[in-house]
Amino acid sequence: MSEPVILVEGLTRRFGDFTAVDHVSFQVSAREVVGYLGPNGCGKTTTIRMLLGLLIPSEGRASVLGYDVVRQSEQVRARVGYMSQKFALYYDLTVRENLAFYGGVYGVQGGKRLDEVLDQVGLRQVQREIAGELSAGWRQRLALGTAIVHRPKLLFLDEPTSGVDPTARRAFWDLIYALVDQGVTALVTTHYMDEAEYCGRVGIMRDGQLLAMDTPSSLKANSLPGRAWDVSGEPLLPALTALEKCECVDRAGLAGDHLRAITPKKVTARVLKDYLQQASIQNVKVKRVEPTLEDVFLALATRRN
Repeated sequence: MSEPVILVEGLTRRFGDFTAVDHVSFQVSAREVVGYLGPNGCGKTTTIRMLLGLLIPSEGRASVLGYDVVRQSEQVRARVGYMSQKFALYYDLTVRENLAFYGGVYGVQGGKRLDEVLDQVGLRQVQREIAGELSAGWRQRLALGTAIVHRPKLLFLDEPTSGVDPTARRAFWDLIYALVDQGVTALVTTHYMDEAEYCGRVGIMRDGQLLAMDTPSSLKANSLPGRAWDVSGEPLLPALTALEKCECVDRAGLAGDHLRAITPKKVTARVLKDYLQQASIQNVKVKRVEPTLEDVFLALATRRN
């Protein structure tokens, strides 16, 4: 069996009395797309910065591409691509000039590789435009281009789709999987629960701890204590209050124009409907639905508390 591309064992980082990353352990194999999911401030970026050798762990160890992230951090950074939350672009340079600059940092010479990257990320037609004048979606593509200009086999993408519209987000994931088809491995942090569905495996972070890591389908099958339901009724807020008081409901919350309820497996739609009708809720509709990763996250977070 080949050595993991990323190997993390008990990785911990403290800032004074605050523990940002708390004894995290996981592995990533070649050509995987692993999502690192959790709210802002939960420790995702701190984990990546340790894996890049930009922060020294307080405890634990990690290797990236076979290199120790503390003793061999320069070798790590030379061989990976990193796309930070705040796209590190030179806004007064053109698209092509940005790529040329980053290519020069990594020793990439000549225009052929720049042309290849422009085609890969779909920026050939805007290569002479000033980066600061691009839309957020185009700047996102350019930031990815600067991260892959030296042909890395591993990408660290830190909240790469934050601040771009849903269409650009979807197009970006298409780009990621095109790179995976060429042998690249990707670790992607995100706080978008729906976006994590694109990943082969997902790690769920909260308050510095890795609560679980598995495929989205396995997380939904094994981490949720029961069933998920979409519930509607009138008036809606009193219906929510009623569900929150119901002993047969583990968790209830608003989900747009309806409610989401999580119950033990033995609870049926009829039980929920009868309960709400007895609470004077009108036009009650109850439908069993597939759980989401947000359901999983809330279940894991609640279990931890």
